[in-house]
Parts: sequence; structure tokens; C-alpha cells
Amino acid sequence: MMDGQGKSDGPVVPAKPPNNAGRPAAEVVEGRGPTEGNTDQQNAPRTQCRTSPPRALDRVRQAAARDRNARFTALFHHVTLDRLCDAFLSLEKRAAAGVDGVTWVQYRARLEENLRDLHERLHRGAYRAKPSRRVFIPKPDGRQRPLGIASLEDKIVQRAVVEVMNSVYEVDFLGFSYGFRPGRSPHHGLDAFATGLVRRKVNWVLDADIRDFFGTIDHGWLEKFIEHRIADRRILRLIRKWLSAGVLQDGTWTSSEEGTPQGATVSPLLANVYLHYVFDLWVQQWRCRHAKGEMIVVRYADDFLVGFQLESDATRFLVELRERLRKFALELHPDKTRVLRFGRFAADNRARYGEAKPETFDFLGFTHISAKRRNGGFLLRRRTASKRMRAKLHAIGVELQRRRHQSVPEQGAWIGAVVRGYFAYHAVPTNVDRLDAFRTEVTRIWLRALRRRGQRDRTDWARMHKLADRWIPRARVLHPWPEKRFDVRTRGKSPVR
Repeated sequence: MMDGQGKSDGPVVPAKPPNNAGRPAAEVVEGRGPTEGNTDQQNAPRTQCRTSPPRALDRVRQAAARDRNARFTALFHHVTLDRLCDAFLSLEKRAAAGVDGVTWVQYRARLEENLRDLHERLHRGAYRAKPSRRVFIPKPDGRQRPLGIASLEDKIVQRAVVEVMNSVYEVDFLGFSYGFRPGRSPHHGLDAFATGLVRRKVNWVLDADIRDFFGTIDHGWLEKFIEHRIADRRILRLIRKWLSAGVLQDGTWTSSEEGTPQGATVSPLLANVYLHYVFDLWVQQWRCRHAKGEMIVVRYADDFLVGFQLESDATRFLVELRERLRKFALELHPDKTRVLRFGRFAADNRARYGEAKPETFDFLGFTHISAKRRNGGFLLRRRTASKRMRAKLHAIGVELQRRRHQSVPEQGAWIGAVVRGYFAYHAVPTNVDRLDAFRTEVTRIWLRALRRRGQRDRTDWARMHKLADRWIPRARVLHPWPEKRFDVRTRGKSPVR
């Protein structure tokens, strides 16, 4: 299954505790261990498409944990018919079709036959990746984000292969990496940063973003990084096919010589692998060797925050980070990268020098504000980012105009579902006032849409308040305080306390 003598020839850095070994950072011990269980039982179920066999991948995970330099030469056989079936069933049923025009419902009509044919083509080398269909979606700043919609079979195969590769890489990935990983979410990254900010000596924060990261990933470096752990030629051949499949826009095919298609199922994993070697391991090494004060790190895909105790560490780190990224064809976004004074003592320190209140920054949809509690203690206030809120309200208004023919109960049911989904992410402590403002603005947009349905409409605010009470949920906190959830998730083992 693996070559025990295979060694990594890339910039792999052995794991070391950070500075102040007596108080190592939370992310160092936050990794996920191998799943326990009986791995000697039969893996394959008796019937197809009933359940996926996890125990075989448990053995892969355990082998990866035992030898961090091992290269796996036989992983492709884990792409089984059952795993393909599970991958298909996990896809979004109403997702847009790729260049082949095949939808989830159409493929489901002859599922067993289609999956058997796909499985056979994969294992005899006849599978061919199709180009992604290029579409553009609006960004909060008004620009357009290119999105690649893969064909249905490419989504199925990519999801199955990602599950297999995750059994290796989830052992390697460091604890401060939170983006697009099993069992992790944006709120876990937010919790880790908030906890580190409160419990560690953080006075400076580097808020950084990599310019057009997914579009500038170097294919040569990416393949070298993957080969540190994956030596199965069939897996590597599949990845090359997806990277070189290109995109189709307005009937014109364009080759892909760099980057990964945004929207593809495999892209987040490939991005994490790339940044694991380019950024994560380097940061871990830099913290051990060069940082003179305390330091915390949180990364979610290409967005990351780094907290420092000393300004000199922050300044030096930023200079050396630019050089590090340049070696791998990456560049920090000049308008989205800055070092600012932030933390428990930021307000007092800025007041001492006659400066205004501490600056704020946005991360994962929230504006982070250095505030104070009623007793004068430090409070990290998180509020929904204004751009994110305005973009959502605009989308609701556009969709309501499209639904103007629907009855009020139908519109109300849809608005209620949208607001509940919005609250599910944004209803964190210290953000209730922004949620109230969002609910009020949604009510106002709905009123405006109802009045535009006809000249005889006489909907007033009295009736609108009744409709809002009936259909739109009220704002309330749905998430616990960051430190509490962080402690529960790490089971009290984090030495950040």
C-alpha cells in the first residue's frame, strides 16, 4: 500500500513546539487523530449504493500517521463503486449542469448502470475529464468572480478521490488550517482566533489575503507537493486531467496552464495542499526559530490572520512572507494586507500615543472590533461585515422582484427560510444589533416589493409588522461564546488557556 522508504524532497518542516514551550499555541495540539475501530473486518457491503466502507480508509489514515514520510503507491482501488455512489448522493440535486448538460435527476434515472460504466472507465483508464463551464457571480465589491461548473461525472469522481486523499492529508494538515476540511467550519477558525486573542499576548494583527490565489497556483509546484505523499500514478493522472481540462466560455475552450477551477470539488483540497507546504509549514518553522514574542495563526483557505506580541516580529514576518510567496508564484493583495494594532491592550496603547480607537478588520464575513465590557475589560466585538450584509439584502430584493407573482404566504415562507439561513451563520454574540437591522431592512424590502405589485396595493406598516411577525424570525444569538465552543471542541486539551 505504501513505500516506507519514500522521502519528501520538498520544504517539509518537522513539527516543533512554538516559542515559549511551556505554553505552546492551541493549533499545535489541535490535530485530528486517527479514527479508532476494528479495521480487520470486511470492508465492502453486500449490496451496492447502500453504505460506504470507511474502515479501509481508517487503515490508510493510521499508516499515514505512523510514517509522515511514507508515499502511498496504492490508493486508487479505494475509489469503489460504493464510494462513487455515496459521492453522487451527496451532490446538490438542483446544481447547475456542466458542459455536458447532464443533471442530477437525469443521471439518477439510470444510476446503477451509469455508475458501473463510470467505475469501469476509471479503472481501465478510459475516463476523460471534461472542461468546466465558466460562469461569473457577483462579489460584494461589485466585481465578478469566475466560477467553473464541472460536469456531473467529474463532480462524482472528484468527491470520491477527495475522500480518499483526505485520509492521508488530514493527518498532515496543521491545526490552524480550517478551510474546507472535514469536521471544520469558518466558525471554528473564528473561535480559535478569538480565543487566542483573549488568552495570549497579542498586540498586533496581520490581516492578509493572497491575490487571485486559486487562479495563480503553479501546476508544477502543486504536483511536486502532492507527490510528497501520493505516489499512485492513477491518482496523479486524474489530478493532471482535472488541472489541464480547461474551461469553456461562450463556446470557446481555453486551456488551464495555472490555477485550479473555482467551484470544482477537488480545488479546495488542492489549495490546502499547496498552502500546507508553501505557508503552513513555513509559518510553523518561522514561529519556532525567529519569533521573539508570542504568536497565533489562523488560516481559512487563502485568507489568514497572524497575531503577534511584538511589532518587530510582525514587520519582519510580513517582509519574509512576501519573499516566501514570491518563490511559489504567489503575491499578497496590496489592498487587503496590513499590520494593525489590535488586542486587549490596543485601545490603551493607542490612547497613550494620542491615536484614535483601534482599527478594525474583516475576516470570514465579520468585522472584528476592539471594544470594552461594562467592567472595563477587553471585549472582541464581531459584527456582520457591511459589504456582506449589503450584498445579501440586494440579492433578496432582486429575488423578491422575480417572485412578485407569488402569494404573500409563498413569499413569506421563502423570506423566512432565507433569514433563518442568514442567522444560522451570523447570529454570534455581540452581533444582535446588526441582525435586528438586517431583519428590519428585509421587512422594508418586502414592503416595497408588495407595493409594486399593483397600483391598488395598500399595504401599510401596520400590516407589514404583522406579516413580519408571522414569517420572519426575530434576531437572537444562536452561537456560544468563542472560548466556550473552542474548549468543548478541543476537549479542554488546548494549552491556550
